[in-house]
Parts: sequence; C-alpha cells; structure tokens
Amino acid sequence: MSHDPLNLAWRALQARANETRAVTLRALREGDPARGKRFAREAAGIYFDFSRQRIDDDGLRLLTSLADAAGLRARIDAMWRGDAINTTEGRAVLHTALRVPAVSDSAPGGADIARQVLAERERMLSFAEQVRGGHVKGHSINGNGGSRITTVVNIGIGGSDLGPAMAVEALHPLTHDAPRVRFVSNVDGTDLANVLEEADPAGTLFIVASKTFTTQETLANARSARAWLAGKLGEAAVPDHFAAVSTNAQAMDAFGVNPNYRFVMWDWVGGRYSMWSSIGVSLAIAIGRERFLEFLAGGHEMDEHFRAAPWDRNLPALMGLLGVWNIDLLDLPTLAVLPYDGRLKRFPAYLQQLDMESNGKSVDLDGKPVSISTAPVIWGEPGNNAQHSFFQMLHQGSPRVAVDFLVPARSSSANQAQAELAIGNCLAQAEALAYGYSLEQARAELMARNLAPERVELLARHKVHAGNRPVSIVAFERLDARTLGKLVALYEHKVFTQSVLWGINAFDQWGVELGKKMCEEVLPWVRDPELAASRPLSALLQQLKSWRE
Repeated sequence: MSHDPLNLAWRALQARANETRAVTLRALREGDPARGKRFAREAAGIYFDFSRQRIDDDGLRLLTSLADAAGLRARIDAMWRGDAINTTEGRAVLHTALRVPAVSDSAPGGADIARQVLAERERMLSFAEQVRGGHVKGHSINGNGGSRITTVVNIGIGGSDLGPAMAVEALHPLTHDAPRVRFVSNVDGTDLANVLEEADPAGTLFIVASKTFTTQETLANARSARAWLAGKLGEAAVPDHFAAVSTNAQAMDAFGVNPNYRFVMWDWVGGRYSMWSSIGVSLAIAIGRERFLEFLAGGHEMDEHFRAAPWDRNLPALMGLLGVWNIDLLDLPTLAVLPYDGRLKRFPAYLQQLDMESNGKSVDLDGKPVSISTAPVIWGEPGNNAQHSFFQMLHQGSPRVAVDFLVPARSSSANQAQAELAIGNCLAQAEALAYGYSLEQARAELMARNLAPERVELLARHKVHAGNRPVSIVAFERLDARTLGKLVALYEHKVFTQSVLWGINAFDQWGVELGKKMCEEVLPWVRDPELAASRPLSALLQQLKSWRE
C-alpha cells in the first residue's frame, strides 16, 4: 500500500476506529464528565455540540491530520482564488462571491467578479422592491393601468427551486407585506394546477428560473403557465407577467419574457449553490432587500470563519470530518437531518440535493474508481413530527444512521412556551439516541411495577434501547435571515470539505443527465406505444395507454 501522507492518515484513522469501535457513548460520557463542554464549539452565532459523536480526543486529532494530508487548506484557497476546481467542466467555483458585501481584491475570484456580482445584485433587488411596492404591475387593459402583483410564481427545478422554496418557508414571518410567493417544479403539472387554482391572472407574475432556458421540466411548466395567462389576458399581456433568470436571450425573446425583467447567472455558480444570486429573486420579493442582504451577510460570516479557523475550531470542517468518520470508519451510510423548528421543514429536502448531487460520485478527480464510500443518504423531517413516525426505527431498529438535530433557543412563532417544549423533546431524544436504555434499567422499571418475573424478562428485552447512535446538535438563537444564511453556508462548506477528503469533484452532476437524455427517446413511445413494439417496455406502455383511453 502507498505510504503517501493521505494514505497514512486514512490508515491511522482506520486503526483508531478499530480500537474504539466497541466503546459506547455511555462509556465516553462516564469517563469524561466535561465531555459536553469539551466536544462543543461556537462560532458565528452557531453552537455545534458533537459530544454525542462516537469520537475521542485521539480520533479528533487524527481527523484534523486527515484534513491536512488531503490539502483542505490549499483547496479552500484555490476555490477563493477562482481556480477551475470544477475540473470536468473547467470552471471556477465562486458561490462565495455571491455573498460579498463590497468590492475588494481579496473577494473570491477578485475585484472584477465582485463588481459583476454587486451590479447584478442591485438590479435584482431593485426589481424585487418594485414588485413588493406595487410599482411593477400587470398588463394594462383598455388603458386603465395594470393591477398590482399579488402572486409571484417561481418556475424552476432542482437548485432553481429547492433553495428559494426552503428559504421562503423558513422566513415566513418576514413575508407578510409581500405578494404571495409560490413555487412550481414538478413536471406532472400538479404544482402548477394547485397554484393557478387561486391565482388572479391580472395580478400574477411568473419567474422562469433556468440558466439555459432549456430545462425540460421548467419549460413544460412555463409554457403551460404562458398558455393559461394568454388565454385569460391575451398574448399582448405575456411580457408584463413573465420574468426570467437565464443567459439565453434568444429563447427569452421567443418566449416573450419582458426585456427589463431578465437577470443573469454565471457558469461559475452551480444550481444548488445559486439562491444567493438572482435565482433568489423570489426570496428577495418575499422578504425584502434588507432581509435578503442579512441572509447574504450570514453566509459571508460563515465563509470567513471557514476560510480562517483552525480545523479543530472550524464548524464546517468539523462537521465534514465527523461525517467522514461516520460514513467510512463506522459504516453509517445515512444521515437524518431533524430540525426542531417547523419553519425548517424543507431544509432536509434542500440538503438532499446539496449533499447527494454534489458528492454522490464513484470516481475521483482523476476518473479512477473511489475505494471508499462518499455521500451519505440524506433524509429527514421536522423532529417533533418525526418522533411519531420513524423514531421507532432510530431508537430500536437495525438501520445504520447518524443524526443532526437543528434547534433554536427562541420561537419562530412568538410562542416561546411551545418552542421550549420542542427544545425539551430535541434534547431528550438526543440523550436517548446516544445513551440508550439498558436491559438492567428496563428490568428495574418493570420490577418496580410488581410484574411477574417471567413477564419482566419478556418485556425488558422489548424495552431496551441500544443507544450509541451518533448525534450532533446545531443550535442557534433564533431562525432569522442572517442565521439561515449561516446554516446554508455551514452545510455548503461541510459538503466541500468532504469532497476534498474523498478526492472527488463536488461541482459537476453528470448523473443528472442520463435519465433526462433517455427521456427524449422514451417520450415518443409513451405517446405512441407502437413505436416501441419490439422493446421490453412495450407491455407496460400498452397498459398505460389503455388506462389513458
């Protein structure tokens, strides 16, 4: 085996994992009464408690050595310089530039990139404020002046939907003075049908979010929305009711997008990293200029922390390192993300794309097969609801899982008493998952109820909780725009950290393309099954056709 520093670091970690695999979290806690304080970090207003992770001081030291051996610091610097670290597409990766507060030579990608970002940001924010203030109006009918925009419909998919949709939900208390903002993504037409049921065409603005203006699902929904609007108000109304975030001017011209309602994207921004850009125009309309700038400021604050802090104090790096420990050394391939604030109910879905589309790779930067597991399977729901659905499996089932809890100290709904009930549930579940409930405890509980000995033995085995589930708690004061920006950037940089440790490219997504390309071949068969008479799909296509008829 190679003796280069990276391989040596991996081998040392594997040896330590083998040595400590049988040590339980309960034993770690009992052996170190100060563990709750020593294995926690605070930075940028985020408190990260990883005392319930199955790691000790030596393991943590070896993880930080892995970061050094993998060249994490150099990779961060390369990203900030604007090097083409997206090697398969020959592109820089500069979503951090979208969050800069001002032009400077030290900004990601340099001063010229910062100038472009700030100019486009101002155009977008001015438009958002005009929509919020009623200055952007619908089509004028009979010279009577257009209607105020009361509904904004973002039409996109993937990164053009998940981020803004999550953020608008998370920051709902900030949206009360704005038009209603709705999101349409699914190609089957149900999202759009639901939105149009309650939309007034005269007061509806559609925003088509597609960098190329060719995304199949987005264009299908956009064309249906256009047909609905033109059918209600006439073709001449289309430009007053359609904006877009795209670089394809010719396609926008053909569609009828208002020339003044167009915003750009850059090829150095991946879709899942783009809501900080004009892709976030629907979010800016929902929460307003000042709050959107606070959202950017939160992301920028986490950027500065990630770039400068040593690994053992660096929240994104620590999260990434601990994730690698769980996935590759403890064989825990899934991560449940469980927010104890209902406003964050779309956060797990957002992280699914961020993490699994970024790091769901099986070849390294040189195109060679990876020898270790990469992205975890991300899943989750708001924690309190999840307690009554899949927590039974977390506590007593056999699947292998690590857990992230997200919890605010203050209520997002001015109901602090219930927020404290949620906090209590969160902390209790973290303790139970980590430390469990032993057979001896279960026996003692049942014996105190004076049950027959044979009944005690039977029930006690059913009441055991093995514990030893690794848990991290991400705590913060309140869920506001700045905090949401910090949380999103925290997980962005965690994902990047892991990609460096695994030696993969987090910024391409070739796996998304194959099924979409094959759809071009399959779609004609769906419409006319006779075209696929000799294909294995023929019987299924005929059955679907019979039901449609």
